[in-house]
Amino acid sequence: MRDALNKTGRPIFFSMCEWGVENPALWAPLVANSWRTTGDITDSWTSFTSILDKQVGLDKYAKFGAWNDPDMLEVGNGKMTNDEYQAHFALWAALKAPLLIGCDLSKLTNETLTILGNEELIAVNQDKLGIQATRVKQEVYSTGSRDYWAGKLSGARYVIILFNRESKASDFNFSLTRDFGLPAGMYVSLRDIITHTDIGIYHVDVISFPAIPSHAVKAMVMTVFQNNGELATE
Repeated sequence: MRDALNKTGRPIFFSMCEWGVENPALWAPLVANSWRTTGDITDSWTSFTSILDKQVGLDKYAKFGAWNDPDMLEVGNGKMTNDEYQAHFALWAALKAPLLIGCDLSKLTNETLTILGNEELIAVNQDKLGIQATRVKQEVYSTGSRDYWAGKLSGARYVIILFNRESKASDFNFSLTRDFGLPAGMYVSLRDIITHTDIGIYHVDVISFPAIPSHAVKAMVMTVFQNNGELATE
């Protein structure tokens, strides 16, 4: 199939599916542009988070033009909350997953359209480096977990997703050096890419975000600067 498509001389995105049965991440980059990593997703919190967990560790097999596919988006199908759908879309964007809309387009609500039409998250998904985000830290509690996802972007930037899987609002704290591997003493600016607002500029190692709601995300782009104010070297 790959060879036949290449012979057409036309740009074609080859999406391959064998539901992750034969560990396609190990060999599919030589065959296709994307490959399904799991069985089919359903419109539920359990299905979404279960498939998300199965993406941990697969980032090392992905590259520009060859990506893991955790299946289509369930945003707008009605069985999860808007916060859960926002988390679903933000994480799939950071994973560089194909953003395939899986709901009835004739019945889009304004809330669903806002989630699916988020240009800043789409830009993260389409970043020219094509680097898949990975979970850099997980804190597990009796009420659920607090997950920290990050991925490199072009222009000395990173996408950061703080995902509250607890059943209550939770505080998040991350270290730029320990959790994200940045050199000490760097300046960073943070922008919220869901609310489309600049958060601020920081010259500290540990940054905190209090009371992220249950089953919600804080999605940000972090830009890294050197002490002289210039962008850090990519």
